Amino acid sequence: MKIKTFGRHGKEGFKNLGRNGWMTFASISAVTVTLLLVGVCLALLLNLNAFGDQLESDVEISAFVDITAKQEQQDELKSKIENISEVESATFQSKEEGLDQLIDNLGDEGEVFESLREENPLSDAFLVKTKDPQDVNKVAEEIEQLENVQNVEFAEDTVNKLFKVLEIARNVGLALVIGLLFTAMFLISNTIKLTIVARSHEIEIMKLVGATNWFIRWPFLIEGVLIGILGALIPIGILIYGYYYLIDLIANRFPTFIIDLLPVTPFVYQLSGLLVVLGVIIGVWGSLTSMRKFLKV
Repeated sequence: MKIKTFGRHGKEGFKNLGRNGWMTFASISAVTVTLLLVGVCLALLLNLNAFGDQLESDVEISAFVDITAKQEQQDELKSKIENISEVESATFQSKEEGLDQLIDNLGDEGEVFESLREENPLSDAFLVKTKDPQDVNKVAEEIEQLENVQNVEFAEDTVNKLFKVLEIARNVGLALVIGLLFTAMFLISNTIKLTIVARSHEIEIMKLVGATNWFIRWPFLIEGVLIGILGALIPIGILIYGYYYLIDLIANRFPTFIIDLLPVTPFVYQLSGLLVVLGVIIGVWGSLTSMRKFLKV
């Protein structure tokens, strides 16, 4: 396409925005509301994914070594654990380190366990991480069968419930985002269709004098792109301000908040770029689908 021709299509696209004032306003409003909801859902979904990945990465198996096992047997046990294909790492934790961790985790209440240092009842252990958190159950069963393993612990019920909850939350969030996007496409398609109906006679004449379908389409495609971009600006502004405010609020008022939100940068820029791309896709798709009928002259 020649630059001059593209410039003509661009001017027509801009003119369409002003020529159909209220319809343009309705389209931009529909995109704005939808992308705002999509942006909020995406922010929640991405933070949930990050939180889920963090929790999953913290899941580990405690393989307690038989108290009678000698150093050579412990080394052999570690080698066998590391040779399990699903295992990422196996870190040795002495019973002294285990007691220190227990006391630290209990805070002030942990002081009562200080008396156990002389006769530590705990066992040495290997802290095992899997490559895929979903393999925890399988790996735990394999380790439990190894020689010189006293017992294996990994909070099985809690881990399984965690995986189920995270999977449901992710699927629901993804379905909601997709549903909102299709709603926006439907609204814009119908809105642009109204502008095309008003110009259907003009389109018919252009077809009769030899104008190609794409020559007719381009102004409407550009109009759809502009609607998508303009509709994304307000949601981007609201989400950037809202996310900054939320991060600041949590840092100042809830410093012990258990969930670490994604850092402001580059998250807000990535989310902004994604919303602009989604806005453009919605606008283009709405324009294309609404013009099919009217180009069959």
